[in-house]
Amino acid sequence: MRSNTFSDRIQTVIPTLLRFTVAPEAEVVFNALDQAFPRGLDPRTSTRLLSGLAKEHALDAALHALSWHEMNDYDLNSYHYNAVIDACAKSAVWMDALQLFNAMVQREVESDIITFSAVISACEKSSKWQTALLLFSEMAQSQVEADTIIFGAAISACEKGGEWKRAVQLFNMMLT
Repeated sequence: MRSNTFSDRIQTVIPTLLRFTVAPEAEVVFNALDQAFPRGLDPRTSTRLLSGLAKEHALDAALHALSWHEMNDYDLNSYHYNAVIDACAKSAVWMDALQLFNAMVQREVESDIITFSAVISACEKSSKWQTALLLFSEMAQSQVEADTIIFGAAISACEKGGEWKRAVQLFNMMLT
């Protein structure tokens, strides 16, 4: 007996996309999602799908799944993007994280502390201290208040770039 609940279908489609020994092509992901969800997905189920792929370190599948959502005109929010940006951060793929951040801006999806934390973390892990600091200052302009995690990622990015004076400045900012 085949179940038709979204949860059951997510539990089926994620392993399907994970069975590839190399990253699946976009078309493979699109077809799997079209077959599993012919009538589309609600926002919560979409978030669970993207988070599930990200949790399994299936970054390429998560990126393709997000593209599938965009192509099908889903109303994406920060939860959708944050799930995939977080996967980029964990994989130290700063360019994809930054592109997703820019897509959020273009689509007028509000960035939050989780967004900035993940993108800055991706830059930190990739030793892109200048980009991390640009995002840090943009975060302040967006009126998102930095927490110790974001300060830590920005400080670490400066440290990796040999920018110890900037790292000390950020540390002092964090203390005030």
